[in-house]
Amino acid sequence: MTTPAEQQKKLSFTRLLKNFIFISLGAVIAAYALEAFLVPNNVIDGGIIGISMIISHVTKFNLGLLVIILNAPFIILAFKKMGKLFVFQTAYANIILALALNFFHEYKVTGDILLATVFGGIILGTGVGLILKNTASLDGTEILSLLVSKKFGFSVGEFIMGINLFIYLVAGKVFGWESAMYSILTYFIASKVIDIVMEGLNSSKSVRIISDDAGAIGNALIERLDISVTYLKGIGGYSGQDKDIIYCVISRLELPKMLEIIKEIDPKAFVSVFDVQEVYGGRFRKKIDKI
Repeated sequence: MTTPAEQQKKLSFTRLLKNFIFISLGAVIAAYALEAFLVPNNVIDGGIIGISMIISHVTKFNLGLLVIILNAPFIILAFKKMGKLFVFQTAYANIILALALNFFHEYKVTGDILLATVFGGIILGTGVGLILKNTASLDGTEILSLLVSKKFGFSVGEFIMGINLFIYLVAGKVFGWESAMYSILTYFIASKVIDIVMEGLNSSKSVRIISDDAGAIGNALIERLDISVTYLKGIGGYSGQDKDIIYCVISRLELPKMLEIIKEIDPKAFVSVFDVQEVYGGRFRKKIDKI
């Protein structure tokens, strides 16, 4: 019989192994997107990879080596900020990416720049999303942004946007402005795909309902949607009266049905809906697994 400590050790090893498998897969997918779609058509990514692609084009220096060299200082900087595991996994991801870039070198799938932009962005986003989801990174600018944002008062998003704006301006000079515009489109597509990979297609919604018929609505939601609800206490700002607030988390597929039920019982009910990135525990997870 295994002890709790042994079970925890086994779970940690299994989780680490899973991380490295998906990081490897993500790096290979990202390399394929770069060499098969983007690099041959002079379309670049943002961040360190984008800078590496520009330098490689101008100097003919190996792209894989450039990615490792340019990312190395940021990976070292991340040691204190992110911890040893993140640094090790990020370094591993960059090494696999470099090897895969050389393996897929000059493996051109299409010369149509629009197809290369769209499919390159989708495939690149999938690969990068898998890496980020498993606690690693391919881009040193994200690490730098975390350090700089606190020191100079920029948000992480503002800093990354500023860096990428500079990169695409340089790309316009090197590759031409049409290529720079296609590169921006690739970055946008890849960003959206990363979000899908990170959050999943079964995105969740957090719902708050304020109604004088809160009890009836809550019971109907439990019975007809088989979800769990929580009642919160509030006070009306104008009336000063006590209000019951219903709080629950549902899948996006269940939202239209929920709104229909609420309108049946109280057409004047106030409903606010928010996106939820991740949900843990409770009956919700079981419900999602059935969808």
